[in-house]
Amino acid sequence: MHEPQRSEAEAEFNRLYGEYGRDVLAYALARTARPEDAADVVAETFLVAWRRAAEVPIGPTARLWLFGVARRVLANQRRGEGRRTRLAERLQAELPAAVAMQPEADGARSAVMSALERLGEEDREVLLLAGWEGLGSGEIAAVLGVSKVAARTRLHRARRRLRKELDLEEDGVAVPCTGELELEEAR
Repeated sequence: MHEPQRSEAEAEFNRLYGEYGRDVLAYALARTARPEDAADVVAETFLVAWRRAAEVPIGPTARLWLFGVARRVLANQRRGEGRRTRLAERLQAELPAAVAMQPEADGARSAVMSALERLGEEDREVLLLAGWEGLGSGEIAAVLGVSKVAARTRLHRARRRLRKELDLEEDGVAVPCTGELELEEAR
């Protein structure tokens, strides 16, 4: 869009909003439970008006067109909320089973978890990707958005720091680095 055309489009949009913004807000407030939801409806309605400026009628029918857009935005908002509610209910129902599948925290597992918590965020993430998700360095590289060499290096260094944390475990008791800690090297 050329600058003069853009200026004209912005002026027309500002006029449309100035003339009908409060009406659309009142429409949305009457149909939503929270003012912030109504504000979202108004924002989305005028975003549609901006994107479809050529379709917005001239004159008083523009108000009716905006109400129609707001009505569809509200319907989409309700459908989205319904999907989120159903998903939350399903996850809530599945959570007890998922928690029950977790092994009991024995001494070694508690020590590992404690050591992981003391590591930095990046070390913890790369170790969890390798150990819990079972990813190799190439897959870790894809998740982190780094090269395979960088992922392999990060994993090696994170394992080294984890072993050090485990050796420094509180009470001076060193926890041997065996089993789950000897995570498979790059695939």
